[in-house]
Amino acid sequence: MKQNEYHNPVLLKETVDGLHIKENGIYVDVTFGGGGHSREIMSRLGPDGKLFAFDQDKDALNNAIDDERFTLINENFRYIKRFLRFHGIRKVDGILGDFGVSSHQFDVAERGFSTRFDGDLDMRMNQDGELSAYEVVNTYEEADLRNMFYLYGELKNAPKLARAIVAARETQPIKTSVALKETLMPFLPKHREHKALAQIYQAIRIEVNQEIEVLREFLLQTKELLNEGGRISLISYHSLEDRLVKRYIRNGMFEGEPEKDFFGNVEVPFKKVGKLVVPSQEEIEVNNRARSAKLRIAERTNMQ
Repeated sequence: MKQNEYHNPVLLKETVDGLHIKENGIYVDVTFGGGGHSREIMSRLGPDGKLFAFDQDKDALNNAIDDERFTLINENFRYIKRFLRFHGIRKVDGILGDFGVSSHQFDVAERGFSTRFDGDLDMRMNQDGELSAYEVVNTYEEADLRNMFYLYGELKNAPKLARAIVAARETQPIKTSVALKETLMPFLPKHREHKALAQIYQAIRIEVNQEIEVLREFLLQTKELLNEGGRISLISYHSLEDRLVKRYIRNGMFEGEPEKDFFGNVEVPFKKVGKLVVPSQEEIEVNNRARSAKLRIAERTNMQ
């Protein structure tokens, strides 16, 4: 499979431009996927530059770049600091993240990420992961399902959806995408069924892959890893992710406000670079999955 068939990189130039690449710098792409962003970074590196990439999905290993300056780490990027240290790296000059699901994961029916296909309820980004969508749908308590749909899917009818699942699985397990859709279809708003299903799938996927916890853990490590003047260039696809990224860049924390000194000044680890970047209409027409992308760029300050 060709790289561009695996995943069409979103905001390619803007995201890599945001890193302000130094020829001989050390960079990390925490969401390698098809390798589109990584290849663009590599094209800008000199002979002594290095790029480390992370992807927990074994399918992504087939896209590895054959270059001695490149290292692909088959792990979740929540462990970024640990595995960079394993490779002797303590500081880097830039970190790129393109969160969410790759085109490949959406397009392979048996991975269970898409509402378009019938397949087993899976949704694991790491195919060796213990928790799958099947376990979530068939073993979670009604209250846990309700909270999941409300928090991660932002669905107002979360209680009805949770009740419907619990009632249906008493007869037989809900094993496939079609079975889940048939269970929930009567409770979806008319003429907005597709959007509601996407939100339901998003909620289950986030739970299966612990995406919010992973993002928090990752962001907290970036301030330790980046050299002064180093940058993060991060693409989010839904408000939950984008809110975390935005707050962390602004405050260096996820809740509350940073403490002020005697003079009313605050010290935060990052300063925002430019404004929020979204795809052009031309890019969305070529790649519809870019439509909800939001890119935020920030630079590490000299805060200790």
